[in-house]
Amino acid sequence: MHFTGEDLFSNISFLIKEKDRIGLVGKNGAGKTTLLRLICKLELPHKGEIVLPDEVSIGYLPQEKALGSKTTVLLESLTAFDEIRAMELRINKINEQLNVRTDFESESYHRLLENLTLLTERLSLFGAHSMEGEAERILVGLGFEHSDMHRNMNEFSNGWQMRVELAKILLKNPSLLLLDEPTNHLDIESIQWLENFLQTYYGAVMLVSHDRAFLDNVTKRTIEISQGKVFDYKGSYSDYLEKRTMRIDSQTSAYQNQQREIKEIERFIERFRYKSSKAKQVQSRVKLLDKMDEIVIEDLDKHGIYFRFPPAPHSGKITVEAKGLSKSYGSLDVIKNFDLLITRGDSIAFVGRNGEGKTTLAKILAGELDYTGQLRLGHQVSVGYYAQNQHDMLDLEKTVFQTLDDVAVGDVRTKLKAILGAFMFSGDAVDKKVKVLSGGEKARLSLARMLLFPTNLLILDEPTNHLDMQSKDILKTALLQFDGTLIIVSHDRDFLQGLTNKVFEFKKPVIEEFIGDIYDFLRDRDLERLQELEVEEKQKKVQGVETDQSLSKINWEKRKQIEKEKRKIEREIERVEGQIEMNEDQLNKMDLVLTNPSGFNEAVSDSDWYKTYDKFKVDLTKYMENWETLHQQLEKITTELIDYQ
Repeated sequence: MHFTGEDLFSNISFLIKEKDRIGLVGKNGAGKTTLLRLICKLELPHKGEIVLPDEVSIGYLPQEKALGSKTTVLLESLTAFDEIRAMELRINKINEQLNVRTDFESESYHRLLENLTLLTERLSLFGAHSMEGEAERILVGLGFEHSDMHRNMNEFSNGWQMRVELAKILLKNPSLLLLDEPTNHLDIESIQWLENFLQTYYGAVMLVSHDRAFLDNVTKRTIEISQGKVFDYKGSYSDYLEKRTMRIDSQTSAYQNQQREIKEIERFIERFRYKSSKAKQVQSRVKLLDKMDEIVIEDLDKHGIYFRFPPAPHSGKITVEAKGLSKSYGSLDVIKNFDLLITRGDSIAFVGRNGEGKTTLAKILAGELDYTGQLRLGHQVSVGYYAQNQHDMLDLEKTVFQTLDDVAVGDVRTKLKAILGAFMFSGDAVDKKVKVLSGGEKARLSLARMLLFPTNLLILDEPTNHLDMQSKDILKTALLQFDGTLIIVSHDRDFLQGLTNKVFEFKKPVIEEFIGDIYDFLRDRDLERLQELEVEEKQKKVQGVETDQSLSKINWEKRKQIEKEKRKIEREIERVEGQIEMNEDQLNKMDLVLTNPSGFNEAVSDSDWYKTYDKFKVDLTKYMENWETLHQQLEKITTELIDYQ
């Protein structure tokens, strides 16, 4: 497939099997969305073919879609069953034909029987007898309330309407689900529900996502598009990263061996070119060089946004204090009588379903919204606020450089090009107008703009929405080094993990505080829900009401949840051990330099060398502390698991 003469991918082949769970990965512009559109036959390849058996149906969710339904949420979702009604009509027509035909041995009669069987099986998969109940179940799973079912679609934001589009695709039960960034419009609870749905889905799933935790929890196979080719890996995204590194190492080794072989052949040709007795051997080696396929080492695309937030100015111990804080829109209470105390150095995650008040509180704390009640910022607290639509606030007519230059003051003006370079804007890119930038580029420019204002309270509302995985990792590293107070609104569990020590859960108009990491919070919430089920189960038994959910099933669910969390901790321990090993290796190498007199003299003259040395030491201490904490968590969760054996 090509768009501008150069192949996006060339001569690629792969097979999707009926129970596959595939993550489609590759850097931005590699062709992931194009490949999904080709499989759907929304675009045609310039060469080759996409083979789809007749019985295979496809459900495709694009990243964005033109929306304009004027019906209710429930009625819009029920349009997914239009195919059912069409199938029922086809089944009736086939039955009518079979009733009047007598050519029982003919090929066409057998084809009718086969079609009838396929249609009947497909109809049973849809669950045609309970369409409305199934539609409501999936809509609730994706975050809608029962009271939302009869509200008009145009009352909801674009993100919520995209959830209905996702619900319609899931209701159709296609043989193959193709999902392009399905978590973009979902909150943590809805993402977890979708994970569980996809894990047990009867058909195949191929998805594109920048949510690492989502990919790890759903996929068991990873297809990477790189340099016009596809590479197929067995395993989740984390498994793929490890195997990809091994592949690059193997490529590098093969490339070096080939280069040595080429040099030896060239030396032989040069040495014996004019000796008639060696003419045949020389010609043989010339042909060998011509036929040799040159090994190319893949570009690991190490470009990214490498930066650090400015040191946080000193402030008082109390950063934010609120009493009786409330916010209403008409008769709707979003926040009610909320008391809040945030101290210097706190790192807080705002989580909860969309529309529960996370952005509202973030805007109030940033001074962007009015409120009732008392709110006081601490002594010398300065706020840096990154809004969810921050990139929309940029002046589209300004250039990238002007966007920073117009707000920069003092010595930082001399560093603007260096700052932009750190955010992947260099050369002619600094003269681009903002209006031609992509969503990701605008997000990076907005983050760069924040660096011009030293702050000690950072409030970030969905800062990773337009960033790829590598950029998210670099932003997370910068935030881990930030020495002020941090508040993050996010639904990305992998991004939040290890970044915050408190979680505020929003359940309009109530906000509950939880001490701990995002995964501590999620595990606690899941166990709470299961305990609620237990109580409900006991109450039903007392009342003599039969139920499908037995206590043993509840225990099994608990054990399953705990085992899942245990595997996550074990994977994180492996990752941290790798970081410890890398830091120890670097320190050992640098220690050797210090023991070498000539190397020592060079090191003394380079102040950056010592900064790097100190950084490796500090990082090693952090990783060792993290390793100990993880092992404590592993011991605790192993004990919990024994209780449910």
